[in-house]
Amino acid sequence: MLIDSHAHLDSLEELPEVLKRAREAGIERLVAISSSLSSSVDTVGIARTNENIYAAVGIHPHNANTTNKKVIEEIESLIEEPEVVAVGETGLDYFYMNSDKEVQIKSLIEHIQLGKKHELPIVIHVRDAGQDLGAILREEDVSSKTGVIHCFTGDYAQAREYLDLGFYISFSGIVTFKKSEEIRDAAKNIPGDRILIETDSPYLAPVPYRGKRNEPSYVRYVADTIARVRGVALEEIAEITRANTERLFNLI
Repeated sequence: MLIDSHAHLDSLEELPEVLKRAREAGIERLVAISSSLSSSVDTVGIARTNENIYAAVGIHPHNANTTNKKVIEEIESLIEEPEVVAVGETGLDYFYMNSDKEVQIKSLIEHIQLGKKHELPIVIHVRDAGQDLGAILREEDVSSKTGVIHCFTGDYAQAREYLDLGFYISFSGIVTFKKSEEIRDAAKNIPGDRILIETDSPYLAPVPYRGKRNEPSYVRYVADTIARVRGVALEEIAEITRANTERLFNLI
């Protein structure tokens, strides 16, 4: 049994069929991630109407320019819903720069503060912004209630910085790509009690589905790759990533 710790279910068409395939593939639980206020509302609705689906609510850094006092208040009101287990996806993305750097930083800090206030983990996206992210996480003293660096694409040294801050590291389908040697090395070496697996559906489908629409049932390919590079059975990776996800998000 596996858990997909990061899927944008509100962006998937034919969701009932997608969820049926996930169950058939042994995906026992899903954490559905939001990217905007409307996405957060929809994601909570999906979690409310589907057993074993949990929600994270927040504003993706691409949409950070939509963050204002009223939006944060709306996100905070959604946090009160029983289906919500995390704040996010938040973070910094200096590659696409869909929102100004200062706007992204302000939004990230507001999400961190929400997570600390409500004692929820934070789901963080980072691209080309590791230095700023590390500084902010230290300044905001996230060690008491951390979260996960999702879709990790760095090397082990970068992973170590986040691990030292108490974060979990989540691997997506990118770990299966031919040129992802550094990412596989990180997956091989980080402590077993800090690894999560995800699809980031509908994005970043793993090999052999690379370039196609991703979905939660494909998380097995991520688990297979991590099992191979760590030299253990798939069942062991399934067990430890399930336990890690349940512990981080306090899934009952």
